[in-house]
Amino acid sequence: MLMKKDRLIKLGILAGLTIIVSLLVCFVDKAPIGPKATVVGMSHINGFFRDIFKFSKFWYVITNLLGYLAILLCLCFAGIGALQLWAGKGLKKVDRNIVALGCLYVVVILLYVIFEKAEINCRPVIMPGETDPEASFPSSHTMLALTVFCSAPWVGNRYLKDANIRKIFTIVMYVLAAVMVVGRLLSGVHWFTDIIASILISATLLYAFRIVLDFIKPKKKTVRK
Repeated sequence: MLMKKDRLIKLGILAGLTIIVSLLVCFVDKAPIGPKATVVGMSHINGFFRDIFKFSKFWYVITNLLGYLAILLCLCFAGIGALQLWAGKGLKKVDRNIVALGCLYVVVILLYVIFEKAEINCRPVIMPGETDPEASFPSSHTMLALTVFCSAPWVGNRYLKDANIRKIFTIVMYVLAAVMVVGRLLSGVHWFTDIIASILISATLLYAFRIVLDFIKPKKKTVRK
């Protein structure tokens, strides 16, 4: 019970930090430093990092490809769930971890839609083919990749029998997540605070997902002597 309470407190701290950063970006140090004089929160910090990390087409393309890879991974897990649903002819036969993972993906999609509509910050650059800067807060690519890549080993390793393959899969997923964070910063298409916010949102979702996985994990039966 104490451990569960401790984990809920940690989850609350992560959620609280996410809310604080979001409020800071919304209301603190706002100035028209974006393209076409768009107003940006935490403008001094964001302006500082914008001047360091200029637009990089290389990192923009790399991180976009990683975003597509994350979506492909989502489809793979969705395919596993669909096959289990078809074979078992009912949702009860689907691996509960897959169902939980699907719920996590739905939450990410909902957050993406909400923030696209809200447009708290717009990008520091106008992308080719666009006439106005797109929404930047939070970095949706970073949020998607972190959530998908970091959660994948927790569920995917259940379907990999070889221990070495599980280890390689886990390392690859975490490396891809790290490359996305660093690459998105180096690409210069998001403000610094927007990437930080996406990391915090992902961390909150992942920690909550980890709690859910532990909760639905089958309990070991104790054998009476």
